[in-house]
Amino acid sequence: MNRINRAGMTRRELLARSVAAGGSLLVGASWVTERGAAWALEVTALKPETMATLVQMARDIYPHDRIPDDRYAVAVKGYDTAEKAPMVEAGIAALDAAAQGQGHPGYLGALWEAERVAVLRTIEKGEFFRTIRAGLVTDLYNQKEIWPLFGYEGESFSHGGYIDRGFNDIAWL
Repeated sequence: MNRINRAGMTRRELLARSVAAGGSLLVGASWVTERGAAWALEVTALKPETMATLVQMARDIYPHDRIPDDRYAVAVKGYDTAEKAPMVEAGIAALDAAAQGQGHPGYLGALWEAERVAVLRTIEKGEFFRTIRAGLVTDLYNQKEIWPLFGYEGESFSHGGYIDRGFNDIAWL
């Protein structure tokens, strides 16, 4: 029988657990993925549950329906280091505690985006939130794979500049 990971989970067990899981992000022994997705993110320094919460937090801070979760996962992967793990684990623990204070089992247990955003507002002045939000500005939006979703064609210098390429093609102004 084919084995999926070193923990000994078969494909059948993975599918059964996927169907039984209620959230859109699935967590394994050392990986995180999205339900029905063709991607998975291996985590090394963070707990998989922490990474899943971090991906959801990133989506809630900068919500774009057209950006898939794997792009958010790439944006937060840089926090999965031995140096950053203590700060992230403590920040996610505080986020979960804030969610529990609002009657949810944890941040991922808040089913609606509005509920999760309300939890984020309770920590938005803290260093953890500010660090994640500031890092996402570059780590999310510098991904060339998502530029077409926003209509951004990339840098223009190598093509002669914006005067000759796209300066006047603004349809919404």
